[in-house]
Amino acid sequence: MKPLAFTILRLLSSDTFRSGEAIARELDISRASVWQALQDMDRHGIKLFRLPGRGYRLAEPLHWLDVEAIQAALGDKASLIDLEVMETATSSNSILMQKAALGAEHGSCLAVELQTGGRGRRGRTWHASLGGSLTFSLLWRFNQGASCLSGLSLAVGVALMRALHQAGISSARLKWPNDVLHENRKLAGILIELQGDMLGPSAAVIGIGLNVKLSDLGRENIDQAAIDLASLASDLPGRSQLLALILDHLSDVLQQFEAHGFVALREEWSRHHAYHQQPVRMLMPDGGTHHGIVSGVADDGALLVRDQNGERRFTSGEVSMRSGI
Repeated sequence: MKPLAFTILRLLSSDTFRSGEAIARELDISRASVWQALQDMDRHGIKLFRLPGRGYRLAEPLHWLDVEAIQAALGDKASLIDLEVMETATSSNSILMQKAALGAEHGSCLAVELQTGGRGRRGRTWHASLGGSLTFSLLWRFNQGASCLSGLSLAVGVALMRALHQAGISSARLKWPNDVLHENRKLAGILIELQGDMLGPSAAVIGIGLNVKLSDLGRENIDQAAIDLASLASDLPGRSQLLALILDHLSDVLQQFEAHGFVALREEWSRHHAYHQQPVRMLMPDGGTHHGIVSGVADDGALLVRDQNGERRFTSGEVSMRSGI
């Protein structure tokens, strides 16, 4: 989506129609440019009403991220987060990884209104829609090396659960190692990419994608069962408040993780695990499958699965977990 489309969408509301002529006059462009900019909005999850003689109106309001509102909601913790909001980008993780390599500050955060090439674990695509998703990445620098960051994705999951509970969503569950589910449908995902030496220091770019309100097309594009926050609660905080809430809890959890490792968060994570003591299939990188019962997670975040031969450890890597034997 081009910058002009964002500018025009910010002028529209869901309450009243606005004519193309009025928009063109305000922006000093042609009516044809307005018409052209608003084509194919459905592709981005935006429904527009168009009436001859009346103009354009949003079917539903768009809630834009507001940096000042987010910083105000963070309060004293605003000094920990250097927040930037982009209108559109392929991947917030990719951009922040590049900035991290060039020396970006600890606590740098990039949120994207419309992410067009979001990445999930194992090369999957994260589909997002304008105003219906929350997609952002946070750079966190550690004195420890990358070898000491085992369990970081699980720690981030704990922060998400704290934020969701505070937002009134108490029925979400965690799936090892990096998903948030509701009744086996995906609500949010975590992607962590690391830079630095194994012995330190190191940096983690923590990417989070959260389904806030999926459009019909957005649901169709997702290749697995998915759900959004709007389906779980009618009185949700706005996207800016949600982002502030998550960043608030993330900063707490990351400081706790840096001081004590995942062991300090293990019991809390386990309380939210959707598949604790449940039968699972572990899909191996070579195509093999391991069956067993989840018995817990280790102090370093490894998944513990028990079968007739005893207990086996699985680290995330390219291993995936599925429900059922």
